[in-house]
Amino acid sequence: MVVMPIPALPFLNLTFDLTTVAFIFALIIFSVLSLCFIFHLRFKSKSLTHLQGFNSIWTVRFLLVLFIFFWAITELLRLPFFRRRYLYRFLPSFSISQQSEFCKLHVFFSLGFFEPAFLVTLLFLLNASTKEQTPNDTSAITFVIITCLPIATVQGLLLYFKAVVDHVPLFFRQTAVVINYGLGSETVLCGYPFLNSAVFAGFGVAYSLWFLVSCWRVLSLVINKGLRARIYALAVTVMVALPLQIVALGLTLFWRLDEDMYGVVSLVVFFGAFCCAVTGEGILVIKPISDALDVGGSCCKLSSCYGGGSQVKRSLVPEKTVVEGEGCV
Repeated sequence: MVVMPIPALPFLNLTFDLTTVAFIFALIIFSVLSLCFIFHLRFKSKSLTHLQGFNSIWTVRFLLVLFIFFWAITELLRLPFFRRRYLYRFLPSFSISQQSEFCKLHVFFSLGFFEPAFLVTLLFLLNASTKEQTPNDTSAITFVIITCLPIATVQGLLLYFKAVVDHVPLFFRQTAVVINYGLGSETVLCGYPFLNSAVFAGFGVAYSLWFLVSCWRVLSLVINKGLRARIYALAVTVMVALPLQIVALGLTLFWRLDEDMYGVVSLVVFFGAFCCAVTGEGILVIKPISDALDVGGSCCKLSSCYGGGSQVKRSLVPEKTVVEGEGCV
């Protein structure tokens, strides 16, 4: 932790904080809406038997939204504006050293667990669409834990294991800097340590390749134009936003935490994960559930809408079916 005096409160940093807060609250509202869709389908499937098949992996969708929600909360802890505005009111004795520990927690949970977890859960839902049988909830949770455990462990070692931390130059492991505005006014700026960013970059590269292969497999099975458009939208968003986030994490090495350009690249890092989260919830949670409700509510049974000879194709989630041509979906 380094103390750095500067003459005045940087206006651009405050602007970046406010922008980030606005998008975080928008994401939280979107996540709550996604949860409403999940539980609405869950409750409705108890009374409508033809929706029970659509509801088989509701826990996996719930995990996706939950990981995104907690990632958004950890991003709030990174922002000096949020800490000064809200945390100080409930924790008036919130010391500078405690704020610095919050910065470490942010790095661990954001880059080490919650973001990798929602990306892996997104990948699980995508891979599930190519399976003949719907995976159970236990396999989903196991898949997420096994995939995320290595990166979480390495991030924790780099942040808290003294035998490793003490031998690494501060320049590569700095998570926070204390800014002194004079008259006893200080605040803590949270940053992205280079080593932790490099570990996440390794995960991101491996994930991107795995995600690209999964998208290709799904596209090879899908002939519905609307569904293909959704998969392309998901693939383009993730394959652009995630590498952009990785590049922005690397660029944080070239500026100090109190410089305006650091605020710019930090905002890009945030938007990279934000775009993946919003697109994942929209395409893998809200849209499939909306289609399932339409099939259940408007069409009731596919055979009664189109007759026994209709061509049926599996959708982005394995338990959902769509009918080619003009139909319910």
